[in-house]
Amino acid sequence: MRVRVLFSPLPLWILCGLAVACEPRERPLPPERASAVADDSGSPNASPEIAEALREDLLLERHPSDGGGRAWIEPDPESSAVAVAGAPGRWTIVYEAGPLGVAEGGAVFLQVSPFWGWSTPQVSDEEAPGYTTVTTNAPGIELEPATLEQQLLAIQVASGALRGGDRIRIVYGAGPRGATADWYAERGSRFWIAVDGDGDGIRQTLADSPAVDVEAGPPARLLLTLPSSARPGERVRLNVAVLDAAGNAGCPVAGEVVLREIPSGLEIPPRIPLLPEDQGRKSVELVPTREGIYRLLAEGPEGLAAESNPLVVSEEGIRILWGDLQIHTNVSDGTGLPEDALRYARDVAALDVASLTDHDHWGMLFLDQHPPLWNEIREQTARFYRPGSFVTLLGYEWTSWIHGHRHVLFPGDEGEVLSSIDPRYDEPGELWAALRGRRALTVAHHSAGDPVATNWSIPPDAELEPVTEIASVHGSSEAADSPAIVPGAIPGNFVRDALDRGYRLGFIGSGDGHDGHPGLAHLASSTGGLAAILSEERTREAVFEALRERRVYATNGPRILLRASLSGRRMGSVLKAPERAEELELLVVSPAAIDRIDIVRSGKVAESVPGEQRRDLYLRRAVHDLRPGEYLYLRVVQEDGGLAWSSPFFVD
Repeated sequence: MRVRVLFSPLPLWILCGLAVACEPRERPLPPERASAVADDSGSPNASPEIAEALREDLLLERHPSDGGGRAWIEPDPESSAVAVAGAPGRWTIVYEAGPLGVAEGGAVFLQVSPFWGWSTPQVSDEEAPGYTTVTTNAPGIELEPATLEQQLLAIQVASGALRGGDRIRIVYGAGPRGATADWYAERGSRFWIAVDGDGDGIRQTLADSPAVDVEAGPPARLLLTLPSSARPGERVRLNVAVLDAAGNAGCPVAGEVVLREIPSGLEIPPRIPLLPEDQGRKSVELVPTREGIYRLLAEGPEGLAAESNPLVVSEEGIRILWGDLQIHTNVSDGTGLPEDALRYARDVAALDVASLTDHDHWGMLFLDQHPPLWNEIREQTARFYRPGSFVTLLGYEWTSWIHGHRHVLFPGDEGEVLSSIDPRYDEPGELWAALRGRRALTVAHHSAGDPVATNWSIPPDAELEPVTEIASVHGSSEAADSPAIVPGAIPGNFVRDALDRGYRLGFIGSGDGHDGHPGLAHLASSTGGLAAILSEERTREAVFEALRERRVYATNGPRILLRASLSGRRMGSVLKAPERAEELELLVVSPAAIDRIDIVRSGKVAESVPGEQRRDLYLRRAVHDLRPGEYLYLRVVQEDGGLAWSSPFFVD
């Protein structure tokens, strides 16, 4: 078989880049990596070949027959009506050629969702998963199917030509072992069909390629989520979710969740019924009547048990809102519809703040080339915003393979996709210049290493980029001495190195999740990310103000409560060089036992305080001789690998 492919909408290097999100995070620094070099030509591990391939694709001339025709899933007594996450199934896909047909030498492509777990369609081993048969109703036509790369099957028209209305019947999972479905539940998982109609090696994807719904697997875990902070007498909510082993919601479970040993001072019903129509999700009100630290234990259906995150009830201390500001959906290279991602964030992960940040020019269809996709994100973001309850921020990811990835956030319903491959906006300075005067922020992520590091030789814009993402599913970009560092980390390119350059950046975490589980990306990976936002109000304006003022801190997934002040000043503050010692005050309340608290001062760990297996720790320290240009922050390390970082205090 000779299929000449000049450009694939999803090259194999994309798959390799995404694979790191599922691998263990703790890796030694590669010895071949040189220290970061200050060079405004790009990131130390820039991938100009990817950027160039994406630009070249825009210049290719598609033949009118490319992307022609239509496709659908055909009902079949042996086929699955839906897919179950991680389970085998069989699906029959019919492609019908468009009016211009498919010439001899042309090809039809089946690309099953290339991101998470679908079997690669193959035609060589009937006994192996993903075995696929290909037939046609067109007389005199010879088809040659072959697997080109991961999850991609090409069907070349080797002899003859398909005319308009001719059909190809593809049975995916035709063998006894079927084809394994995606690990993650979602509505509308696409079987992408692309067509090279004239045989020149350039293909076009059908935007309305057929889709199948992927349902959750059997119940495997119980999740209890409380707010981290509340006032005495205030009504708050306990969120209950029954999930499958991969963190998917929607398990059809019935029974009740029974709370054990309800702490004194907490008014809450001891039994929470779950009906089949609840799909394993329920929230109930509770009232803490006095100050204290509360944790709830519960047993649920199927023998599941769980402990909640801690709730700290106090008249003092600003509220902590939890957010995931980097969420990917099937609009680009993630799982699930935008609507379902926001519903999971609100109803399952019990987030206060969420932002969909699909890639500008990456995935199967490109956001910057398909306005209906951006309109869908805008509409769902506006629909889910409920001031005082759930905050959504409009956003997208500026996916530069030269200078590093940044997500762009807008606090309103309007915003424009300024693409990283558009020559007007393909450098950070150009992006910031275009955003200046608008209500917007940018945030760099996985800045120390793979898949592409941030080009720190270009200073972050002080107005538009006040915070940086320090942790996500990719790992920690904090420092070389951090646990769970990002793969491919480059010495000299960590966030701490950026602080040493004099940049003033607050710290947030966010998932960068592609599995449809915003706020809980760490359930199916070894690490994740959350942004703790210090704000009394749940509104877009208040959240944006907190980000601008660096009133934030980061975790790699767990809801660790962290309160820190330096002589009464909040984290993220800038203070004048003091004439006497400053008092550092810290309260940590963790879901798991604390291993240690590291006090980081101007490039190094100044002191490590043992956690002594406690889950609540109060600390006071005198800090002497702070000088202009110094910074100070705290790192909390749990025994189970959970991490939290305060935003730094800066000395002017």
